[in-house]
Amino acid sequence: MRKCSPWTFLPIMFSFFTAAGLWVVYFIAVEDEKITPLNSEYRRSGPKSPPYISIAGNAPPASCVFSQVMNMAAFVGFIIGVLRYLQLKPRVHKPWLNIGSLVALSLACFGMTLVGNFQLSNDEELHNIGTSMTFGLGTLFCWVQSVITLKVNLRNEGRRAGIPRFLLSGAVTSCMLLYFALMAQRLHMHAARAKWALVMFFLGFLATFAIEFRHYRFEIVCSDDQDPPLSLSETFSEISEYQSDQL
Repeated sequence: MRKCSPWTFLPIMFSFFTAAGLWVVYFIAVEDEKITPLNSEYRRSGPKSPPYISIAGNAPPASCVFSQVMNMAAFVGFIIGVLRYLQLKPRVHKPWLNIGSLVALSLACFGMTLVGNFQLSNDEELHNIGTSMTFGLGTLFCWVQSVITLKVNLRNEGRRAGIPRFLLSGAVTSCMLLYFALMAQRLHMHAARAKWALVMFFLGFLATFAIEFRHYRFEIVCSDDQDPPLSLSETFSEISEYQSDQL
């Protein structure tokens, strides 16, 4: 039985702890009576706000946890994106597709930092820009990666990984469209539920990279001045390809 790479657990742990952190923010806000619980009915005349993620993380102490969760998620999410790019680099026939996917996720991760560091009450415009970047470019990343998964077919697992990714991409897109439709009708409770579902589906999508990561080993190689320089990208690509050939 082949040994599973420790990198398998990075996407899984990322999704688990990010989701857990966001739910901690939610429960803190509910405990402080800042938002209405998701399983309750929202009353416009009441003192509580709808349970949107941004509103849950709008005031301390929940905002402190929210900022930390979003910053850590952005950092680790960017690492996952880079590793995925290097994993696919030797095998993608259209490099622009792989590069575009990395750029989309990188900007989405930057949007996460804007969402976490600029709360809704402090800078609504910048916060909304970050939200648009995160969900818009994040959704684009999901669809591009779903297509690449089937085309590249790593280890003949294209269908095994690609079909769930297409389903999750469709779920993310459906939740986003549903969110905007419900917001237009001012059905805030249902819109908030749609947004929470969107985030959970997106995190679930990123967790699926564990399927391919279990075959690969990533390392950073440092050499002295006497050796020819080797870029980080080349190092990761060569190690990934070597590992693939060995397995």
